This record gives sequence, C-alpha cells and structure tokens, in this order.
Amino acid sequence: MQTQQIDALSLVKARQLYASGDINQIEVGTTRGLQQIHAYLFKDLYDFAGQIRDKNISKGGFRFANSLYLKEVLLAIEKMPATTFKEIIAKYVEMNIAHPFLEGNGRATRIWLDLMLKKNLGRVVNWQYVDKDLYLQAMERSPINDLELRALLEPNLTDKINDREVIFKGIEQSYYYEGYKKEN
Repeated sequence: MQTQQIDALSLVKARQLYASGDINQIEVGTTRGLQQIHAYLFKDLYDFAGQIRDKNISKGGFRFANSLYLKEVLLAIEKMPATTFKEIIAKYVEMNIAHPFLEGNGRATRIWLDLMLKKNLGRVVNWQYVDKDLYLQAMERSPINDLELRALLEPNLTDKINDREVIFKGIEQSYYYEGYKKEN
C-alpha cells in the first residue's frame, strides 16, 4: 500500500477516534496511551501498529532514541510532570526525541499532546493556525531548546476542546505536516 493511501485511511481513523468518543478511553500522558492512539490510527495499515520499535531510526540526519534503551527512556518520559504548559511541551519534545514507533510518530504524538493539554489545562492546540514550516523548524530545534515551540503553540491554544471543527481541522493539519495532500 502506498504512503498516500495509508495516510488517507489513517486520517479517516483519526477522525473516527474523536467522532466515536473512543478518544475518551485513551490513557493521558502515558506510553500506553500513546500506543493506544498509534494502534487506533494504524491498525490494519501497519503490522507494528501500537508496538514500540526494536530498530534504530533516523530522519534528516537526526538519530532518535536508541532502541536498546527505548523502554527505559519511555519510563523516564512517563514520569515527567505535565501540570503546566511548559512541562507538557517538555514531555512532548522528549517523546518526539524517543520516536517510539517505526512510522506515524508525529500524527500520534500530536493527539497525545492535545490530550495532556485538554486534561491538565482545559485547552488544545488549534493546529489549523500553526504554520507547517515554522512548526517543523521549531520541532527540529526543540531538543536543544523548546522555547521556540512554546512560543509558536501557546498563542494557538484554545478552550474549544470539544469543537468538531477545531479537532477535525487540526487532524487534517497534523497530516499535512507529514506530507499528506488531499486528493481532489
């Protein structure tokens, strides 16, 4: 199956995750919760859906957490506090550095981030207003300093945590960040 097809099917599943209410059954801020999201999005698309990778991966010259230490890294991330915006973003950045899955990390982790923001701050990111290039640049630099990412996301927080348009437009934007293009 081609990447565009996988993305289109996974996008349908992401919308279904919210529309069905299944999102409310996901553990918030845990590795298990992230695995639940990943499995939901990619079940029947990848045989590794929801499974922590056992291979080393890199992207654009950046090596993600070594698979030999990944379980320990994930345990440490899980223990990180997530009560303030700054703490939540720090936890999100660390999970991005870990990149626990072979594919689909960004899409699953942005949903994971929004769940933490929703539970702990009563807010979500209104992703439709977050510029793709600025976001990707901020994420690339976030392992060194997450200030740029916080400065980009904080003005785009909204208390419309159950607004279908905010959620579904955000999901579409999330897939756009990963290169998905809607077919006309």
